[in-house]
Order: sequence, then C-alpha cells, then structure tokens
Amino acid sequence: MAQSDILQTILKDSNYHLDLFNESEVQDLRQKVEGSEKPGIYCDVRRKAVQLKPEEVVRQLYAARLLKQYRYDKDRVRFEHSVNFGREKKRADIVILDKDRPDTPFIIVEVKKPKLQDSKDQLRSYCNATGAPIAVWTNGQQISHYHRKDPNYFEEITDIPNADQTLADILNERFTLKDLIIKDKLAAERKSLKDIILELEDEVLANAGVDVFEEVFKLIFTKLHDEFESRSDKEYINRILRREINTVVQESTEPYGSRGADYETIKKVVEAIPDDDMERAMEFRNTGQTDSELKSKIQHLFNNAKNQWRGVFPEYSEFELSDTHLAVCVSSLQDVKLFNSNLQVVDEAFEYLVSKSAKGEKGQYFTPRHVIDMCVKMLNPKRGEYMIDTASGSCGFPVHTFFQVTGSPFTNAEMSTPDKQYVRDNIFGIDFD
Repeated sequence: MAQSDILQTILKDSNYHLDLFNESEVQDLRQKVEGSEKPGIYCDVRRKAVQLKPEEVVRQLYAARLLKQYRYDKDRVRFEHSVNFGREKKRADIVILDKDRPDTPFIIVEVKKPKLQDSKDQLRSYCNATGAPIAVWTNGQQISHYHRKDPNYFEEITDIPNADQTLADILNERFTLKDLIIKDKLAAERKSLKDIILELEDEVLANAGVDVFEEVFKLIFTKLHDEFESRSDKEYINRILRREINTVVQESTEPYGSRGADYETIKKVVEAIPDDDMERAMEFRNTGQTDSELKSKIQHLFNNAKNQWRGVFPEYSEFELSDTHLAVCVSSLQDVKLFNSNLQVVDEAFEYLVSKSAKGEKGQYFTPRHVIDMCVKMLNPKRGEYMIDTASGSCGFPVHTFFQVTGSPFTNAEMSTPDKQYVRDNIFGIDFD
C-alpha cells in the first residue's frame, strides 16, 4: 500500500473526512504513520503508540491544530477525558483544560459521532456535567464551534479562542467583510444554509411559537442587507484578487471563485490584505451584548433593510422571536456569506422551509434550479421582450431571465442603469402567498 494513500484507506467506508485540513496538516500525519496491516502512530498526548482508526485520524489532525495553530500547551490537552454522570462515567474525545483551574475542562471536542446532531446532544451533556463553556464538533469535513450560554442553549461562535485569548476576545473581535469571506461557513465548514436552519430548528425554532418561515426570511433579509452595506469593501477586495490571481469573490460556493480559483486560494490572498480601520464592521453579529441589546440592534438593521428594499415586508413588521431565540439564530447565521450568484444557497433553504409550511398540499412546488436554467435557455429571452412568472415563489425564473439577458449574476455591487431599467420595465413576478 502506498504511504500517501494510507489515511484515505483508513477512512474508507466511514463518515469521516479530511476536507477540513490542509495538505500540510495531512502530510505531517502521514509521515508519522507506521505499519500497513494495522497502521498506527505514536500519540504525543497519550505518550504511547495507538492504532489509527477513522476517529483517531480526525482526532490526531485536530489535536495537532490545537497545539500548533491555537498554541495550546500539550499539558492542557487530554484524550478520552473522564466525565462523571453520577455513578456513570463517559469519556470526552478531546478536552482542553482551563489554564487557571487545571482540573476543569475549558473546551470539549467531540469526534466520536460523525453526525452533528448525535454529537451535539453528547456535547451538551458533557458541558453541563463539567461546566465547560466551549464545545467543538468535527468529522473532518464539517466543524461547529459553540458557546454554552446556559444548559438550554448552545450559541455558535466563529472560532475557539487560542491559548492567549478568552471567550470574550472572540465575541468582541471586530469583524468585517474580509473576515466573513475567510470564515464563511458555507466554504470553510462545508455546510449549507439548509443544514444551519435544520440545526436552528432543533435548537430553538421548533418550540419558539412563531412562523418559522417568516422569521428565518426576516433574518436572511436582514443579513443580506448587512452584506450589501459592505459593497465598497467588496469592490476593494476584488481589485486585489483580480491583480493577484485574476479572479473575484464569486457569489457562489462551488467553485468558490471564478476561473477555477478555489476557496483556499482566495482565502490565502484575502488573509494577506492588511487590516484597515476604514473597513466597515459587520452589524449582523452577536458581539457579547445582552440578548435584549442584540435584538434591538438586529431590529434596527431589519428596519434599515426594509427602507432599502421597500415592499417586501410591511413597515410595522418586527421580529417575533424572543430575545434569547433571536440571539441563538444570529449566532448561527452571522458567519454565512449569503450573496450567491445562482441563488442556490438561499433557494435550497427556502424550498425546505416552504415544504415545512405544507405548500405541497396546496399544489405549490419549487422548480429545481437546473430545470429553470434549462427552460430559460430554451426560451432565450431578449432585452426587448417581457417576461412574467404568475407563480413566482422565490423568483427563480425572473432572476435567471436577468442572468440570461444581461450575461451577469446578481452581486452586492450596484446594478448598471440599463440593467435596472430592464428589470423594472420588463421582468415581472407575482405570487399570492
């Protein structure tokens, strides 16, 4: 067996992956593997040789990141750390101990269960039992970071603190569009907006006593407005990307950039752009304020969005979610970059939410996006022609007519005057619900 294939061979037919880790991290682990029949590795944390099974591969990779990238001292890291539940004992996959209280977990990491919901329940129980304020789940392909706000709620956070930081440092960090591109969950964590909404349903939405579709739509609408307000920063970033790698921040996820530039390539260039106090700070964020203060801030942003794009919501419209529920939702969505050229990110989520509202029972169904693309290309609309979609739903046909006629996708840059006039005078969509 070729040594370069050994990790993938170990992971074969499992639900674990290596996508989350860069080639340098993976290669460092490969070089430490010994044997081929029963491949193993010397574990620096346990200080003994262990067999490499799928879970262990991911644990070793993430532990190496904790030591090198986050700079945690090896003495603070524990594997299979005992957690007491009365007479019963369980073992947490990775624990970072508190620097001031060496017997108390500060961060708990779960890699044992490769499905998020199973692991989240496990993490919740571990954090409640130990008092650990931070939890992480990863299967090597996706990753989620949580702040245990109280026993009832896990709020997502952008990242975990490094060895020299506190949780407050992470929450209070100034966050700009540049940071959003680097931290975008859809690319960095391989998540979809639908995945995030499913998690939110499990966490707060299912029992919030509100119209889930309506409240999530308000959140997405507000988040889009926040990204739109940073369009000048985006134009600056795109000028650098064009110069460095002949690409721009594409409003899509696969491929992340145009002309073959992937997320890692774009991320590397964007990370090298010096911080500038003139960059606009993103407002759709939970920055450690009280839940009521956060709700007031997000409602103000929503009001600005309604003024920017009139007619979508009534002027008197407000968030119906409770302060705490809204805080959890904002934390989960704040690191998602929503502007998307083909609407796939938002549309997949809308299709799921519409199905939750039993639209199918009324004879209403979403047309798959690739079918819309095909139909519009077959009809081949021209600038002088009109189009109307009499059951427009999420406006797939109107939007793709715009793409076809103008040859360009929607972005959060300002539309040209001719394109504005064309949309205003020629493209129409109506829906009764």
